[in-house]
Amino acid sequence: MKLKNVYLLIAGLLIISSCKKDDDSIGEVVPPRLLSEVTVEDDAEIIEFLKTHFFNEEEFETPPEGFDFKIRFDTIAGENSSKRSIFDHPNLITQTISVDSENLGRADDNEIIDQTLYTLVVRQGAVDGKPTIGDFSILRYEGLLLDGTLFDASTNQPVRFNLSSVVRGFGNGMKNFQTGTGPFENGDGTVSYEDYGIGAIFMPAALAYFDSSPNSDVPSYSPLIFKVDAMTYEPDSDFDGDGIPSILEDLNGNGNLNDDNTDDESEGFSVYLANFNDNDDDNDGILTIDEIELDADGNFVGFLDTDGDGTPDHLDNDL
Repeated sequence: MKLKNVYLLIAGLLIISSCKKDDDSIGEVVPPRLLSEVTVEDDAEIIEFLKTHFFNEEEFETPPEGFDFKIRFDTIAGENSSKRSIFDHPNLITQTISVDSENLGRADDNEIIDQTLYTLVVRQGAVDGKPTIGDFSILRYEGLLLDGTLFDASTNQPVRFNLSSVVRGFGNGMKNFQTGTGPFENGDGTVSYEDYGIGAIFMPAALAYFDSSPNSDVPSYSPLIFKVDAMTYEPDSDFDGDGIPSILEDLNGNGNLNDDNTDDESEGFSVYLANFNDNDDDNDGILTIDEIELDADGNFVGFLDTDGDGTPDHLDNDL
């Protein structure tokens, strides 16, 4: 396997840096399966869940005293048989994201398969603007299997995540949420936010852990749910400090910063630094920050093309 594929696979397995570590064994090894097969099964399972479950939307519409603003799912049956399904909710957003089997460590399978990501926006945040995969986001989360098993969660206090270093479904789902106001000091060392975005992201295995697992609670090839509280975010984050907002380093515009690496071949076998993690994107010995236009305060203004060949200086190693 090429080092690039190893790096992308590892990057996809990093759900969030603050997620709990689990020392338990992952369990028995599941034989490799084709991306195309898993995709069909996962989408069917997610749609089945969305059509047979509802959430506590009435509590969000008219919050009772003491309501904790937590999403709760339940099955449409019995006294709940008249509830509106998640699938039929107008705030369920779908996104199509292409996944290359090579980026899952399956170069020989030679498959590029579209995945459907579902995001339920239960409450939109009050502050205009939404994060991108190139931003840091402040949030809370819970990770669930479709059967309701909780496999991971943040504490009650919000945590700061790099949305390009989480599984793709999570980072791309967060793009649908406006955020709230804050932080407000609570006087006890904690902070709180108000009017933040609340929702859930439903993702197939190819946008999550695919044939790997973060801990023993998550079987291989599992579609997942993440409940999220989107507190705030840092627009135009620059993960590698090279002067370029990281979202602008998604050169192919596919919502995955990890597969954009201009100097892949010249870096050699032992190194793989995608552009958003590389302070010399073309490996020409000149730092990227010295090959772009900045204002007097060091803010990004634009790209330079000194030789007029259509390739920006920071990506052009033959100047």
